[in-house]
Amino acid sequence: MTTFRSNYTTMLPYSHPPTLPPAQPLILAVFVLLVALLAGCGDGDGASDAYGTFEATEVRLAAEVGGRLLHFGVDEGATLAAGEAVGLIDTTDLALQRREVRANRTAVRAKARSVLAEIDVLAEERQTLRTEQQRLQRLLADSAATQQQLDQVDGQLRVIERRMQAIRSQNAAVLSELEALDARLAQLDERLRKSRIVNPVAGTVLTTYAEAHELVHPGAPLYEIADLDTMILRAYVSGAQLPHVRLGQAATVLIDENEDADRALPGTVRWIASEAEFTPTMIQTKEERVTLVYAVEIHVPNPDGRIKIGMPGEVRFREATP
Repeated sequence: MTTFRSNYTTMLPYSHPPTLPPAQPLILAVFVLLVALLAGCGDGDGASDAYGTFEATEVRLAAEVGGRLLHFGVDEGATLAAGEAVGLIDTTDLALQRREVRANRTAVRAKARSVLAEIDVLAEERQTLRTEQQRLQRLLADSAATQQQLDQVDGQLRVIERRMQAIRSQNAAVLSELEALDARLAQLDERLRKSRIVNPVAGTVLTTYAEAHELVHPGAPLYEIADLDTMILRAYVSGAQLPHVRLGQAATVLIDENEDADRALPGTVRWIASEAEFTPTMIQTKEERVTLVYAVEIHVPNPDGRIKIGMPGEVRFREATP
């Protein structure tokens, strides 16, 4: 009995499992390690240097002549090439006017040829009279001709000279008329050329303002197009940041990838404002809207069309800024 109690007492300390260390220090160490890793992968304090919205160079094409829009092959969202013919305005009246002008021009040219032919005839007569004048002068010197004969030839020469002068004046008027018709013809040709609607720049159609078979007037907008392959982030930097921003400088532009992450895109500074302005209301907080800033434009390639007009964006310049 005594032996049993002794053995029981000896085994009693081993009846409970050993005590484990607290878990809080281990969790805290893992948390500190994750924070350090995230800080090492981050970009300093993570703040961007400037904020803004994306823009594009928009071109609004308008009708240059008036008339009915016979053909108009422009749809919103379509991609057009530079120099592509996209429409045609009715040119019937212009074609008829051009035909009339060409007919008048043909008649005036025939008149001009007739005048020139008359001048040639008078020139031949003048040459004959000059020859006769020289012969009579020799005969008169030999007393073989009279002064009356020579005076008669001289008078005929003066008459021919006056007739030629009058015809030359008439020819000048004809040539002026012909020049006016040529100018009118060139004007009609230019209007006919402008009746063909040709897309001026490559890009994507943003908005259309007309439809086929509508009657349009000169200056009426037809559609708006923009090159969306390269977008422009218009951002604002402070006066302290301005010395660290230069034309041609590379920058990193950030757009929203999803709710928790950003997408980084390469950009290049293409324009810097020469004058300061107040921070736009939609960009900064109320406290910062009274700050004078400088607008900058960063061109960002957009081959996949991910960036849209009006989207917000952030920029981080590769050189350190205050």
